[in-house]
Amino acid sequence: MSDAQKKTIRVTQTGSPIGRKPGQRETLIGLGLNKIRRTRVLEDTPAVRGMIRKVAHLVKVDENPAGQGD
Repeated sequence: MSDAQKKTIRVTQTGSPIGRKPGQRETLIGLGLNKIRRTRVLEDTPAVRGMIRKVAHLVKVDENPAGQGD
C-alpha cells in the first residue's frame, strides 16, 4: 500500500484524564492528545486501535475523516 492509500482515523479528546489511572493519561499523550477537543489524524494500525480502546471513554473516533470518501 502506498502512502496515499493508508487508512487514517480522526481521534478527538472529549474527556479529562484528571483522576484517571496514570496509564490512561500516558496513552492520551502517546496518541498526541493532551487537551479536550484536540484532534489528531492517525494511521489506522492495530497499535493505535489498542491505545484508543484503552481510553475509549475519553475520546471520540471518526472512522472516515474528510478527504477519505469511498
